[in-house]
Amino acid sequence: MAIVNDNRQMIYKVCYMYASDASELDDLYQEVLANLWQGLGSYRGDSRLSTWIYRVAFNTCVTYIRHNAKHGHGRVTLDAVSDFQCEDSERGQRLRHMYRLISCLDKMDKAIILMWLDEKSYDEISELTGLQRNTVATRLHRIKQKLSERNKEE
Repeated sequence: MAIVNDNRQMIYKVCYMYASDASELDDLYQEVLANLWQGLGSYRGDSRLSTWIYRVAFNTCVTYIRHNAKHGHGRVTLDAVSDFQCEDSERGQRLRHMYRLISCLDKMDKAIILMWLDEKSYDEISELTGLQRNTVATRLHRIKQKLSERNKEE
């Protein structure tokens, strides 16, 4: 499906931030694909297709995490996943470090920074999260500060 191929990296990024290991990443990715397939007929075109796909991926991951939290499944840090390894080892290390820092954020902050990294506009982030545009801008500023401080500590 061309839609999936065009958005594969974005879907993996969202799943990566909510997965505890490579197996869970695969499970989340498959769950997102299933939800996209089931929901494609309900896509009304009110937003860009990529925005709708992002929303489906985000909601799928959050629902999955809530379900596992209710059933007592613990969380562990995802250290490395082959899909995110880069040819340039220094660049790959920086990316893994950045994702490790982001993984320490709460769910909403993770979502906001990931959308910003995916070059979503404040308006798109607002639409996806249900937050006011000014709230998105303020939270994004605070998230960047928090990540910068954590980076200096490490």
